[in-house]
Amino acid sequence: MANQLIHETSPYLLQHAHNPVDWYPWGDEALAKARSQKKPILVSIGYSACHWCHVMERESFENEAIAEIMNHDFVCIKVDREERPDIDAIYMDAVQAMGVRGGWPLNVFLLEDARPFYGLTYLPPANWAQLLESIRDAYSGHYEELKKSADGFTENLNLSEVQKYGLSAESASLSAEELDLVFDRLKRHFDTEKGGMDRAPKFPMPAIYKFLLRYYDLTQHPEALQQVELSLNRMALGGIYDHVGGGWARYSVDDEWFIPHFEKMLYDNGQLLSLYAEAFALTRNPLYAQRIHQTVAWLEREMQSPEGGFYSALDADSEGEEGKFYTWHMAELQQVLGEDADWFCRLYGFSAHGNWEHGQNHLHLTELPGATAKAKGLEIENLDERLSDILQRLFKARENRVRPGLDDKILASWNGLALRGLTDVYKATQSDSVRELAIRNAGFIREKLIVNGRLMRTYKGEARIPGFLEDYAAVIDAFTALYQVTFDEQWVDLARQLADYTIEHFLDREEGFFVFSDTTAEPLIARKTELFDNVIPASNSMLAHALFQLGHLLDHEIYLTLARDMAKKMIRLITNDAQWVANWAALHCQMASPTAEIVIIGPEAEAFRKDLDRFFIPNKVVLGSETVSSLPLAEGKVAVNGKTTVYVCFDKTCRLPVHSVEEAMRLLQDAG
Repeated sequence: MANQLIHETSPYLLQHAHNPVDWYPWGDEALAKARSQKKPILVSIGYSACHWCHVMERESFENEAIAEIMNHDFVCIKVDREERPDIDAIYMDAVQAMGVRGGWPLNVFLLEDARPFYGLTYLPPANWAQLLESIRDAYSGHYEELKKSADGFTENLNLSEVQKYGLSAESASLSAEELDLVFDRLKRHFDTEKGGMDRAPKFPMPAIYKFLLRYYDLTQHPEALQQVELSLNRMALGGIYDHVGGGWARYSVDDEWFIPHFEKMLYDNGQLLSLYAEAFALTRNPLYAQRIHQTVAWLEREMQSPEGGFYSALDADSEGEEGKFYTWHMAELQQVLGEDADWFCRLYGFSAHGNWEHGQNHLHLTELPGATAKAKGLEIENLDERLSDILQRLFKARENRVRPGLDDKILASWNGLALRGLTDVYKATQSDSVRELAIRNAGFIREKLIVNGRLMRTYKGEARIPGFLEDYAAVIDAFTALYQVTFDEQWVDLARQLADYTIEHFLDREEGFFVFSDTTAEPLIARKTELFDNVIPASNSMLAHALFQLGHLLDHEIYLTLARDMAKKMIRLITNDAQWVANWAALHCQMASPTAEIVIIGPEAEAFRKDLDRFFIPNKVVLGSETVSSLPLAEGKVAVNGKTTVYVCFDKTCRLPVHSVEEAMRLLQDAG
């Protein structure tokens, strides 16, 4: 028997389509049923790669006796948080206001009008059944008390972020000296031994390192770069990186970057491609280039749809066990590697007892293989080549295993992050195959996710659900970046169209920020404005960066004013504790000095652009054409005497044109 989820396309919802629970997707039918039958609503929110979501399904939602209670006393709604981040954000905020630590699965109990009165995360089956009965009894016997609680939580949900945090625009953006103080406060939270921040579990948090790279570019403060390199080295060598197949897992459950929560998410890998590409452009560390190319290969091999979009995630579990696909028992290693097993296992600290649990071994280093081998007294000729050969052998052996589940829905915002990552990789490495992969992905977004001028959120055979602010922000940013590595003006035109739609349909003109949902979308019990960065930066900070870049590229003052005004409103939060608003702090680093406007015109425009992109210059926009460009900043600029010419400008004031990248770099350095 199938429940109402059988008609959905979300892999997470389809996982629950044959539960004995009579699940409904979020929508009018379920909400109307709750109102007509005067039943409480249970909203259970999760995602397909979530380990504890799977556990709760097996223990409780597949349990006939528990399902009978749920079906009799509740209207049960399942939500894929990745399809509906708007619903997830509202009820996550509500649960946190109740004093419960958020997480997934998120189970929230609502009145029949969808207002929350209680919520929690995972519970074992006996406790869950007991809670259901308690909620049922409270709903029938103490309804007015529940209603009073729901009133309070709903009022809290509708308090705007501007009111809650007393945000108001400062007269000026942060100066370099003020950003020094921001950095000094932020570095108190650094783990200066193991990298990352001083807590466990350890999440990559790319926005923090994006800020540190831009702060270093502005100030040349050595501690900022030291912390970036320490953190990126440990993330690249540690257990959250898949040494065998490429790509990063979501986070480390410990403070050593050792054992990951094994799910691989597209949004992490897209952002980490950008981060490692920028760090490689700055440091030329070959480890970063290696990890970049391996991860791009993983994206292309395992995450790309036939149409060119990227899928959402790989599950943490396979065969019902977390991490089984990625870990090794000693007997397996000896069978696959033969005489190489001994030194390889010593290098990685493997043993018959395992370096993790249940005799399992997981690949993890804290230093480069050569340094690790030396420290362990291993003398191995041609170590790098032999290690590469072993990892290939392990890859082939691993391919015979049962693979983790694939969440094959395609999300606009996550594809935008991946597209931006690919453009940054192309700039840093000059790999033409990466550029082609980026253009193919952009073509997918253009053809499949933009419908009648509007961006859609998700695609699986068809585009569904109107896009949210994070979708527009990520795609605008990615298209703007793609133009700058192709000089194909269709991408900047699309970015402009999407930006104009966003301003018309998402901007709260009274408060100066953008709401999360399109004003034409289904009304929920609250309208959220997302300001704080998490593993994905806040949608408003992403959009502010996108508008700042696009505004400079198009000489569009409205875009620039919106971006600057939003960033200025965040100053008090940035100066208080930047780790939760690091993407805003990164924008202030760019606002603290003039943005370089570089126009390249002439027959070698493409070659000049490629040469220029090798350098880490985050605060710039680049325009170009072999002949002429219709963009405002390029107006009147020509190839002088038929030779490729570079114009370096700041605040619409240009230096004398030059005819080489070397001369252009001198002008940029003199301005800095």
